[in-house]
Amino acid sequence: MWRKVRIGILLLILLFVALNTWFDRVYSTDWQNPLRVAVFPINGDDSAVSARYVQSLDGAHLLPLENFFAEEGKAYDVKPVPPIRFSLAAPIRELPPQLEPGTGRLGVMLWSLRARWWASRAEGPPGSEIKLFVLYHDPQRTSSLPHSTGLQKGLFGIVHVFADQRMAGSNDTIIAHELLHTLGASDKYGADNLPRFPDGYAEPQRQPRYPQQFAELMGGRIPVSAGEAEIPESLQQVVIGPLTATEIGWSPR
Repeated sequence: MWRKVRIGILLLILLFVALNTWFDRVYSTDWQNPLRVAVFPINGDDSAVSARYVQSLDGAHLLPLENFFAEEGKAYDVKPVPPIRFSLAAPIRELPPQLEPGTGRLGVMLWSLRARWWASRAEGPPGSEIKLFVLYHDPQRTSSLPHSTGLQKGLFGIVHVFADQRMAGSNDTIIAHELLHTLGASDKYGADNLPRFPDGYAEPQRQPRYPQQFAELMGGRIPVSAGEAEIPESLQQVVIGPLTATEIGWSPR
């Protein structure tokens, strides 16, 4: 009897988690009201440079992101305007759980559970629906960043960027990319990091095809030739393509 009770309780918990995840997905992309995103800055490498950069941040640093989604939303006739509101949360000290390269499927599942628990404990501004944890790194210490991730289960992202104002534009592109992962958008580039044609191209019908002028947000880069692509310097060089728009609940152009 007790075994049946324990199984019943476990099934109820699993059902609750599944329903909660489903409701998160539905309400985060119904676009009836602005989606509220909390951005948590973190000193990602415990450096003085990153600490100063984190302390210098204010709400104005998030305006390019908000303006980008407002402009792209207009192209898809999305209401309300802007469709996404960003708020700067207080910096936090605790680093997220790390996912080591080459981790197997079971390890990834366990990491995901730990990361969701870690993210759930962060207190954001009232009404926040998505949490983005942005870890800043001193570019003098590292030339390449750890892998960023955005999780639809739990509606949060862990984003690695550089603590350098000169890289603020490319940082915004990474943040916007991971945000759309939390809303169900898929990557549109291959194992070679080159945008995948046609969905990873901002202007797939452009003639001649190269060089492209813009990056598709989930394609990540601006294709300048068949085998070369450049990182956009700001969101002014980025658009949201039709497939990505469909994936997040926006109507195609």
